[in-house]
Amino acid sequence: MSEPENAGGKQGTRFKPGQSGNPAGKAKGTRHKTTLAIEALLEGEAEKLTKKAISLAMAGDITALRLCMDRIAPVRRDRPVTFDLPNIETVSDLPKATQAIMEAVAGGELTPSEAAELGKLVDAHAKAIEVTDLHRRLEALEGGRP
Repeated sequence: MSEPENAGGKQGTRFKPGQSGNPAGKAKGTRHKTTLAIEALLEGEAEKLTKKAISLAMAGDITALRLCMDRIAPVRRDRPVTFDLPNIETVSDLPKATQAIMEAVAGGELTPSEAAELGKLVDAHAKAIEVTDLHRRLEALEGGRP
């Protein structure tokens, strides 16, 4: 008698491990059927609903007021950061940059989350410097050969 397909704890499946059932994925611009259904229900009602929300907000409905204010003045996700970051031209400049970021957090110029985002930028720049340096060294070793 032969062993069943799921012997050894592996369940038989028509897809190979690591292979998607839909390699192309969803087409760009495809919208969820629930979103399409809601839009169909609201078709032609947007103006009436907007006027009603404004009317409720003006009458003191806090939820409606919050909804209207969120549309008028949405919460800013980011703000421009005015911060003097030392130039980073070589990897030896990195400690100066990270020190400046830490001092700005300690001094209240930057929030910790802003510093974390700046840290990511510094890290990306450091990697670019390293790749450029490695490329330069490789060219020197190859003697400029194509």
